Amino acid sequence: MIQKFADWLIYGIVGLNPDSHLGEAVNFFFYDTIKIIILLFFISTLMGIVNAYLPVDRLRHFLVTRKLYGFQYLLAALFGAITPFCSCSSIPLFIGFVKGGIPLGVTFAFLITSPLVNEVAVALFLGTFGLKVTLIYLISGILLGVLGGWILEKFRLEKYLSPWVRQIQTQSEQETEEWQTEKIAFKQRFPTIVKDAWGIVRGVLLYIIIGIAIGAAMHGYVPEGFFEHYLAAEKWYSVPLAVILAVPMYANAAGIVPVIQVFVAKGVPMGTAIAFMMAVVGLSIPEATMLKKVMTWKLIGIFFGTITLFIILLGYLYNIFL
Repeated sequence: MIQKFADWLIYGIVGLNPDSHLGEAVNFFFYDTIKIIILLFFISTLMGIVNAYLPVDRLRHFLVTRKLYGFQYLLAALFGAITPFCSCSSIPLFIGFVKGGIPLGVTFAFLITSPLVNEVAVALFLGTFGLKVTLIYLISGILLGVLGGWILEKFRLEKYLSPWVRQIQTQSEQETEEWQTEKIAFKQRFPTIVKDAWGIVRGVLLYIIIGIAIGAAMHGYVPEGFFEHYLAAEKWYSVPLAVILAVPMYANAAGIVPVIQVFVAKGVPMGTAIAFMMAVVGLSIPEATMLKKVMTWKLIGIFFGTITLFIILLGYLYNIFL
C-alpha cells in the first residue's frame, strides 16, 4: 500500500519518470521514510506495552545472571531470521530491546541477523542458487549473528550507548515500576505509552531522513555494471573490495538477490557475490546514520568493523567451498 502511494505521488502527481535516476531515488526515499517511521512508532508503542505489562526487568536479570551458554544469542539470531526487516527497519526493534535493558550483545545478535536472513531471501536463494548454497547461506547468516553478538558482548560496550538511550532506559524503568506498584489500568497507561513512542520517533527522525536520503542517492545513481567490472576477476582483494564497495549501498535482501544472480552470471565468484550481498543488507551508511542516535561513533565503528571482518572471512570460505 505504501509503495503504491509512493508510486502514485512521485510518478503520477509529481510527474517524475519512473525510469530516471531521479524518479527512482525520490520514490525510494519517500517510500522508505514513511515505512520506517510507521514501523518505528508501531514497535515503540508495542515495546512500551511490553515494558508495562511483562516483567522485562526479570527477563533482563535472567539473561544477565544465568549461564545460558550462548543460547540467548541463538534465540535472538533466530528471531532476527524470522523478521522480514532490512537493516534500517531492524533499528526500531533494536531500540526497543535496548530501551528494555536487554543485554547489548543479545540485541546485536538480532541486529546482525535480521537483515541478512529472512524467508523472502531464503526463497529467492533457493530458486536462484539451489538447496546447497541456500543452506550454507542460511546457517552461516545465523551463526554470524550468534558469534557477532557473543563477541560484542565481551567488549562491554554499554558505556558507548548515547545519553539519549540511557535517558529512555531510566524513564522506562521508572514508569514500569510505578505502573506495577500502583496497578494503573491500561486505558490510563496507553496515552503515556503512545506519547513516549512518538517521542522516540521525533528523537531519531532527523537521522532517519538523512540515512534514507543517502541510501536513495546510492540506490538511484550507482552506474550500471560498475560492480561487475571490479569484482569479476578472482583476485585476493576481490572479497574485501566487494565489502567496502557495498557499505555505501542500501537495499534489503529480497531486492539484492536478483543483483547477485547477475553478478554470478557475469563471472563474479559466488563467495565474493554473497559477501557483497551481506555487506549491502547488513552494513550501510544509512544504517550507521540512524544508529548514531543510539550509539556513539566509537560503538558504531566497533560494530561495523567486527561484522565487516566476519563477512570478509565468510566470503573467502564461500569461494573455497562453493
